Parts: sequence; C-alpha cells; structure tokens
Amino acid sequence: MNKFLKASVAVAALFGSAGLAAAECGIEKGSVRILSNDFAALRVVADAAETCASDTVTVTRNQTTEHKNIQVPALTTNPANYTVAMIATNSVTPLLTNGLVRPLDEYVEKWGQDLQESQLIRVDGQIMAIAFMANAEHLFYREDILAENGIEVPKTYDELLAAGQKLRDAGIQDPLAVAYQAGWYLGNAFVNTYLGTGGDFFKDGTAEADINNENGIKALETMKAMSEFMSPDFITYGTDTLRPMWEAGDTAIQFSWGSTTGEYIAEGGASPEIAAATKFAAAPTIGGGDIPAVALWWDGFVIAKNISDEDAEASFRAMMVGISPDTVKANPEAAVWLVKGYEPTPAAAGVVADLDGGARPYPMLPYMGLLHTALGDNLAEYMQDQESAEQALADVTAAYTTAAREAGFID
Repeated sequence: MNKFLKASVAVAALFGSAGLAAAECGIEKGSVRILSNDFAALRVVADAAETCASDTVTVTRNQTTEHKNIQVPALTTNPANYTVAMIATNSVTPLLTNGLVRPLDEYVEKWGQDLQESQLIRVDGQIMAIAFMANAEHLFYREDILAENGIEVPKTYDELLAAGQKLRDAGIQDPLAVAYQAGWYLGNAFVNTYLGTGGDFFKDGTAEADINNENGIKALETMKAMSEFMSPDFITYGTDTLRPMWEAGDTAIQFSWGSTTGEYIAEGGASPEIAAATKFAAAPTIGGGDIPAVALWWDGFVIAKNISDEDAEASFRAMMVGISPDTVKANPEAAVWLVKGYEPTPAAAGVVADLDGGARPYPMLPYMGLLHTALGDNLAEYMQDQESAEQALADVTAAYTTAAREAGFID
C-alpha cells in the first residue's frame, strides 16, 4: 500500500462550479450519500457531484469534522448509511482493515477514463480508493510584515523561532499560530515535527512504538518553543481557529493546511489587503535536517461495500463528475489536484514546496491511528508545563501499547 501512496505523491511533485447538468452524468437511477470532512476542496467536489441529482438520482452529503468518528459505524450497517466516504491517508485504513469498502477496478475500467495511474490506490493488487488531491501543512506568512522587519522567510525551526522573537520585539504580541488543540491536532503536530527528525515511529518490523527517544524529545521541545510565541490559549487552536486570527491581523506566520490556502488569498475575503500579502512556503526543517518537518497526505474517496450495486455505480459515476478535469478547471485554487490537466496555482506553492523538499508521507499503517490518538491525549500536560517531555512520551507509549494489545497488533 505504501508504494502506491508514494507513487501518488511523486506525481504531485511533477506538477509542472463544474457547471454540469444532470443529464451529462449518465446515471439512470440510484442513491448517492457522501460522508466527508468539511473544508473548501471537499465542498467543491461534493458540489459538483450534486449536479448529478435528478428525478431518479438522489445526492446527499454530510460534511463534518467528525467524519472519522462516524465512518466506521456508518459503513458497518447493512445497508451502509453512506455510499461514498471521502478519506485521507490515515482515515482510509480503518475502512480497509474492517473490510467496509469495495474494489473499484470494474468501475475504473467502465467510467474512469479521466483517471491517472497515480490516482489509483491499490491494495493487494486491487484498486480500493481513488486519490484526487495532495495535501500537507506548510508555512503561511505575511510578506509585508516580514519585509518591514527585515526577516527572510524561515527555512528552519531555529529561523522561525528567531523570527517569532523579532516580531514580538516589534510589537506583535502573538506572532505565530499552529493548530495545537488537545486531541487530534496536537497529535498531528507531533507527527509533523517528528517526521522532520528522520525518526521512525515504530521499531523495525513491529508495531511497538519507538518515540521515547532523542528525536521525540527534540520534537516536543520544538513545539513547546513555538507555543511561547502564541496566544496563552494555544491549546484550543484548531485549523478553523487560525484563519479568523489571520484575517484580523493578529498573527504574521502560521502553520496550516494547503487545502485552506484558497480561502486565505481570496480577493473577496474579509481582509483583501492581508490576502494580497499572504504567501506560502515549505514547512521548516528541524535539528539540522534537510527535509520539511511535515507529513504528506492524499485525499480521495472509497465506495462502501454494504450497498447495492446500483447505488455503488451511481456513486462512483457522481464522484467522477466531482473530481473531473472540468471541476478542477473551474476551481484550480481549491487544492493541489492530482487530476489530469491540473497546473499549480499560487495557492499550491506551499504543498509543492513540501513535495519538492522531500517531505515524508504520513505512515499508512493500521496501528498508526492508535499512536496518533495516544499522542493527542497525552501531550497537553507537557505543553502546559505540567510534566517533562520524557514523562509525556512515556505516557504516550503506555497508552498506545495498551490500545495496540487490545487491538491485537502487539502480543
């Protein structure tokens, strides 16, 4: 599975309103029920898929940040509550592990003429998911503020922290912002930072966690140093918190998702002057490393197993409209698309820089989600000066080991 993930990402590194009527979808009848995360690029895809609705075809969606908690139980019922799940590198694994999605080879052969090989995510030789966009977190920076203060765009965490101090000295009280909200976001921040150290999360060939080490401590200490230049309530910051702060002019450098860049630089946004001065760069390197400290992701979709063939076919064909070259052509700044004909826009600069810098993919392992959860649940006390980095990592390891044993990954 990992080699196909890497193939998808590699093609992205080479990147040198759909307006479709229902009749053009070619679907005679069926029910299309979409579950996904909720951000701009996925709304574009769902909007385009909805154009396939007709008197005999229903298309509905549930776009929610709680999608990961919903998807397994929702696709376990028979029939499944949703026919399509839009997934990412990490969220597809539980669906595959539990046998809740169907192979797509037949559908790709019939209706996947616009798909590129890099979009076909294969497991044991079968196409199990279709990727349509690359994603990663990276630096967002105010070009005007950095220029006014004689600051070069930071390329390392040391440079980023120095920039934070210089901006604070210049009167910006909380110049930096990262999504450090306790839970998934905090765990994700550690994963990003740790990847940049070059370390691996598990002992070779096993599911045993291997993060309570120098690399883990360096990652945590770097995160804590970043928080010193953030608002005191940084532990509540999710991705949705960051953009209002940016538009209000409260921060000068943020670390956020490439999938949100279009909203930051939209000409018709809340702060046109700030949007015009917003630029993007690769995530910084850490500890003398030479790759961006960030995880590369792909987003895509799967089709539920526990649904009728009629609904499965309708759902696949609607999603082909959702991720069609026409959809991408009409929405080029919504994502770093993996779709045929896409050419990078200024909004894609940060993700492309991460790719070009050799950033590592998020580990596509069945037990990585358990470690991510343990990280999110056990790092807040360290970040709030209530325990040491060593103790925090020990707590994470213990929580993960218990969960991994219960799941059968560790004897």
